[in-house]
Amino acid sequence: MQQSQLADKNTPFWWEEAPVKPLPRQPLAKAVDVAIVGAGYAGLAAGLTLARAGRSVAAFDAMNPGEGASTRNGGITSGNIRVDYATLTRRFGAAKADAIEAEGKIAREFVYDMIATERLACDFQQVGRFNGAIGYEQYDSMARTAEKLAKTLGIESYGVPYAEQQNYIGTDFYRGGTVRMDIGGLHPAKFHAELLRVALAAGVSVHSDTAIRSIERDAGGFRVITAAGTLRARQVLVCSNGYTDGSDPWLRRRIVPVRSRIIATEELAPGVMARLMPRLMMMGEHRQLGFYYRPSPDGKRILLGGRDGTNSGDAPEPTLHLRRGLINLFPELENVRLTHSWFGNVAMHRDMLPRIFEKNGLTYATGFCGSGVVWAPWIGSRAAYKLMQDEQKGASAFDFAPPAAIPLYRGKPWFMPLAMIKFRMEDRLAFRRATR
Repeated sequence: MQQSQLADKNTPFWWEEAPVKPLPRQPLAKAVDVAIVGAGYAGLAAGLTLARAGRSVAAFDAMNPGEGASTRNGGITSGNIRVDYATLTRRFGAAKADAIEAEGKIAREFVYDMIATERLACDFQQVGRFNGAIGYEQYDSMARTAEKLAKTLGIESYGVPYAEQQNYIGTDFYRGGTVRMDIGGLHPAKFHAELLRVALAAGVSVHSDTAIRSIERDAGGFRVITAAGTLRARQVLVCSNGYTDGSDPWLRRRIVPVRSRIIATEELAPGVMARLMPRLMMMGEHRQLGFYYRPSPDGKRILLGGRDGTNSGDAPEPTLHLRRGLINLFPELENVRLTHSWFGNVAMHRDMLPRIFEKNGLTYATGFCGSGVVWAPWIGSRAAYKLMQDEQKGASAFDFAPPAAIPLYRGKPWFMPLAMIKFRMEDRLAFRRATR
């Protein structure tokens, strides 16, 4: 069975209203203050910050700007940290763990302020997010975490017991859940297109379809060898994330591109949407390979995503897996048509924390671990301030040492199918143990 038989299109639903496209060719400058590798959210946010501070900036994308994860993601402003608070405390101490949690709130507010201040037309709605619990024990733990967020960070966050669940989501699958009202949804491709618009207006030179071949350090800074020629840069910022290629073999050994896939349903009747998603919230769940899902910005479709598990091609099984997940949550959608099924790479690494770091004079803003809608603009802008030696604005709890290399890994994630089997087994075991 071919992918085309499962969904009408294998391109992102978001590209229907905001297609990615090449920029007009422009001459390559001989020298710039800062060269940026990658023109997604992080690269553009950094470029905008630098250009408005008077720096000359050239950003390079091996594809069309935004063609990677920036226009393929779910558009949920979660700002998730995959490492739990107890683990953060054990690794870094309570003060650092608190700073990491607090910065998530600041980063989310930064993105919302950027959307408002820059007048970015990206269908943003701060509707909140419901996270489902697979068992009553998990609900109790999640509800305590929600209470802690409300008390320590002032976030409107609360538990939703099973008896009240239907007020938030039309499924019996979960055993309650939690709500966070500081999270919302946007149209990711429109968000990128608007960031690109303001970055270009600020004077950032953005080069599409211009891969970086290599970066060589010299006495004056760096020689940046691109597919369009060579230029000199005093500083270089790398924001390639899940699309890091062989031009940076050192980073490639540390960042794992993991496929995440999303399906989109056909338009559903208003009554169906009102039953299944009565508050039109963003949705998620607490499983290793859990789903994230949401209504489309116009409230007419459901988009559901999860880990793909494949390394190449466009096999049917990942789409079938998501479809089964959709029907398991909402049985009445058994015969619904899928209009789109697509995938993109998210960037994972060994300690699963977004970060800014330096190596051999290069500055990196990367490793967003599937939550780049919030982390990429925030980390990119903090990295820009760091390049400008603005210690106050560049300060971040995510300024770490580089992530560790992954043994026997050189860019092809051969181990992902094995990891997916492990995670699925853990999810099945957790489900069997849950009180339901």
